[in-house]
Formats: sequence, structure tokens, C-alpha cells
Amino acid sequence: MTALRQAQEPFAVHAAGVGKVFPTKTGEVVALTDVELEVSAGEFVSLIGPSGCGKSTLLRLIADLDQATSGTLEIFGKPAKRARIDQDYGIAFQQAGLLPWRTVGANIGLPLELHGTGKADRAARVAELAELVGLSDFSGRYPDQLSGGMQQRVAIARALAARPKLLLMDEPFGALDEMTRERLQSELTRIAAETSAAVVFVTHSIPEAVFLSDRVVVMSPRPGRITDVVETGLGDVRDEALRESPEFFDRVTAVREALHGTPVTPFDKLRDRTS
Repeated sequence: MTALRQAQEPFAVHAAGVGKVFPTKTGEVVALTDVELEVSAGEFVSLIGPSGCGKSTLLRLIADLDQATSGTLEIFGKPAKRARIDQDYGIAFQQAGLLPWRTVGANIGLPLELHGTGKADRAARVAELAELVGLSDFSGRYPDQLSGGMQQRVAIARALAARPKLLLMDEPFGALDEMTRERLQSELTRIAAETSAAVVFVTHSIPEAVFLSDRVVVMSPRPGRITDVVETGLGDVRDEALRESPEFFDRVTAVREALHGTPVTPFDKLRDRTS
């Protein structure tokens, strides 16, 4: 991307030389080292790597839930703290984290309520989001009346309440059964397309990362660093037919090779190798 375009359209995420060191009783633990990452506006990027490689730590730094020890980190050209204050991002975790005493609608509208949005505007936005995630008929229900997948949809709607330009997601489907997980993956690609939000998504699942992403960022064991980036090139249509396509399996193989530290085979060579 040219310098002129960067000035006109800042990266959703721009990390340069980012490192994170945690002090412990037995000495320092280097969680991340020299992370270089750029995520464009509207782009879907997944972070994948072995357990303990710093994926979630990097997400927390982007969200200003923790601070980097070294390097610089900007969200839409702003320091992470400023971006958090300006509600430039929404965040969803593996556990939905819904308040059990609040209805679905009240949970979705909580960020707006905390920031003083008027009742009428809040109700209109909640209705819009409930429809977006397919829960219009459940706005008056309570979390314990919903399935796990429905609770996660509420959490995604809540993360989108303030119309963020960036959505941060830390294994939001990790605790769900496979069928529900695949259904919500399809839902998420639709929601990302409709909202034009950039997404940074942490996962341990190679097929999930490939299905969802424009690019899959592969991280090394601790100390975490980016070792490879696989561009999926799968286009805008992410449907069930894609999961069975040769192109999809090519990308899954490429990410697996990157995780194993072997040179990634060009996509056009993968089929020759297996035919």
C-alpha cells in the first residue's frame, strides 16, 4: 500500500516491532517478540499458532486490555488507548459473558446504555442488531433460555452495538459443537460483509481460519512472532460448497505446512503433488 493511500485510509491495525514481556517470580517470560502486522480496513485476518504462542496476548494489546513492552501499535492511526475510548473496536471472547439478569435486548444494548445513547435510538439499534444475528424473536428472553450458539450471536451483536470499524474475536466458537460452529462461521462472514468491519480472529482451527479469512497469520511457539502469512484468495462467497472445494483444501494444506515450519507449497502445485 502506498504512503498516500495509508494517509487516506489508515490500517485498521498497524503493529511495528511489538513485543510483550511478563515479569514472574522466576524471571521474565517473553510472550511476543518483534511482531509486524498490518490489517486493512474491512479485511478479515485470523491469527493461528500453537497454544501459548501469544495469539490472545496480541489481541489484548490491540484491544488496550494490556500494553506492549516494546514497539508501536496503532488502531486506525490512533494509539490503542485512544481507539478504545473512541469505541473503534468491539470484542467477543470464547465465553459469551452475558449478564444473566438482563434480557437479550438489554445485553445487546449495554454498550450504548453505558455511553449515554438515548432510549429510542438504543431500542432501534438493538432491533437492528437482533435482526442481523437472527434473534429478533428472542429479544425478551434471558441468556439461560438460549443455546450456546445463540448466546454467542448475542455477544457478537453486543460487540457491534457501537458500530465499530474493527471486531476483535478470541476463539468465540471454540466451546461449540461442530455443526453450530460451522453455522456461526457462515453467519460471521455475512455479518462482516454487511458491516464492512475489519476482523482480527484468534483460532486453533485451521479449517475455521481458512474459511473465514482473507489472510491467515501463522505464529511461532513462544516467544510468539509471525512466521508466515497465507493469503486465501477464496473470494467473497463463503458458503458450504466452499468447504468441499479443492481450493479450500489447498489453503488448509498451505496453513498446515506453515504451522509445521515447512515451506508453503504454491497453490497451483498442491494439486499436482496429490494427483
